[in-house]
Order: sequence, then C-alpha cells, then structure tokens
Amino acid sequence: MMAYVLRRLLYAIPILIGVNLLTFWLFFFVNSPDDMARMHLGMKRVTPAAIAQWKEARGFDKPLLLNREAAGVEKLTDTIFFRHSLRLFVFDFGRAEDNRDIRREIGERMGPSLAIALPSFLVGLLTYVSFALLLVFFRASYVDVWGVVLCVVLMSISTMFYVIGGQYLIGKLWSLVPISGYGDDGPGAIRFLLLPMAVGIAAAVGLRTRLYRTFFLEEINKDYVRTARAKGLNEWRVLFVHVLRNALIPILTGVVVVIPALFLGSLILESFFGIPGLGSYTIDAIHAQDFFVVRAMVFLGSVLYIVGLILTDISYMLVDPRVRLY
Repeated sequence: MMAYVLRRLLYAIPILIGVNLLTFWLFFFVNSPDDMARMHLGMKRVTPAAIAQWKEARGFDKPLLLNREAAGVEKLTDTIFFRHSLRLFVFDFGRAEDNRDIRREIGERMGPSLAIALPSFLVGLLTYVSFALLLVFFRASYVDVWGVVLCVVLMSISTMFYVIGGQYLIGKLWSLVPISGYGDDGPGAIRFLLLPMAVGIAAAVGLRTRLYRTFFLEEINKDYVRTARAKGLNEWRVLFVHVLRNALIPILTGVVVVIPALFLGSLILESFFGIPGLGSYTIDAIHAQDFFVVRAMVFLGSVLYIVGLILTDISYMLVDPRVRLY
C-alpha cells in the first residue's frame, strides 16, 4: 500500500504543475500586468511611470514564462511564473494585493468553512443514504413512486430558491435563526450556521437520494442478496449489512468530489449568508482580480482533490477486500 501511495503522490507532481501553468496562463491571458496595474491603481488615466512602479513592486515587470534577455538558468527562473507560482509547492502563498498574508487568511477562514461544510456533509450523507434505503425497502410501492416524484421536484428547484426561501421563512418570518452573518466564537456561532447547513442539505437531497437509490437497486437483485434472503435474513438486515456495504464503492466515488469543498467552502452559501469562509474569500479575490489569492485557492483545491482520490482508493480496499491496490 505504501508503494501505491508513494507512486500516486509522484504522479500528482506533474498534475499540479499542469494545473498551475493552466491557471497562470488563463489569468494573464484575460488580464495583462498592465491591465491589472490600471485596475488596482483606480484611476482612469494612469501614467506609464505609475504602472511601471506598480509592476516592479509586485514582480510583474519580468516576462511571464521565458526571459529571453537573461542567460543560462535565469531564462526560466527570472520570470513571473517561477517567482510567484512554483513556491506554491512548499505552500508559500505569499501576500494578497492588500498585503495580508494569504496562508494566515486561509487558516483563519478555514474554521467557518469547515463549521458549515463538515456537519452538512455528515448529516446530509446520513439523510441521503437513509432516505434512499427507505425507498428501496418500499420499492415498486406508492412510497417509492411518490418519493421519487418528490426527489425530482426537489432537484428541479434552484439552489437560490432554497437560500431565499430559507432566509424569509426561517430567518425573517419565524425568527428562529439569524438571516445572515457570523459571530460569537464557540458554541454561540451554531445559531449562525444552522440555516446554511439546512439549505445545503435540502438543496442536494433530491439529487443524492435518487443517485444512491440507483446504486442500491443495482445490488438488490444480485446473487449474494438472494442467498442472504434464502438463509432467512430479514429485509432490513439484507439492506443495511449486505446491499449498503457493496454499494459503498460508487458512493465513495461521489463523496471524493466533496472533500475539496469541505475545506474551500461553499461559494454560494457563504456569499449569501455572510460567512467569512474560504468560499467568500475566493469570490472576493475573483472580483478584485487578485491573482495571488486566486492561484493559491486553485492550487489548494487541486491538492485536496488529489488527496481525496488517494483516500478513496484506499477506502475501496477497506470496504471491499476484493479490491487490491497495485
């Protein structure tokens, strides 16, 4: 297993370099250093001297990828990409345009993001799996039919409806929780997180339940299930012990996509509910065209996604002994 993990980590290096290069190229393809200088200086008519000074202060006065005027190795090292992007591999994110340390900002904002995403993920997963198993238990009955209809209806509703409806009904009309904001460090912050968590779970319950129901139905008529029934096991035990365990592999495949979101936050929820997490941090950086923050968040998301893939492959072996890692 250790050899497999090491090999996957080595494979991740060229992937991260490629992601880094692509992000770098896309950002500077849309905005040249001169355009960035004019925007951040905040003036309609900016002198060339002010632009040059802004670029020099941030290291943007160098060529992007290849410095033809330099000699030897400096053709590659004396560039914007080498100075600003390669140090991400040691998690040196540098400073944002407002001169705040990006790594410190990520550390401070990760707490609110995890406070929303982690409970929503765990409670949501339990809700989706339980609801899907309930529909499978009553398959081909009115419970199953109307349950699927309910899932389709919930899938057809936009996430924005859940956000606005939840804020109006629960926050304003019933006054159970604050509409938005985040404060009271510690247990007091829970009241600010309940509504975003409920909205996040409700927005995904239709899609996830239908998906998991399909996984369970694919297993329900296989030979090992018929053998378990022939041995006299009741239907609940067959579902929760045999079907659920064998359906975990496709479920785990879908769960890995959520891992980066647990750390990077939800862009929509944090923005609409005023949560100072990494999601709103990324949105603000995109609006401000802060290249340093954007590239740090994209790189961190890529790292987390690769780690999630490795953890998923390892979990396959733990869930199903038939799976072997080579």
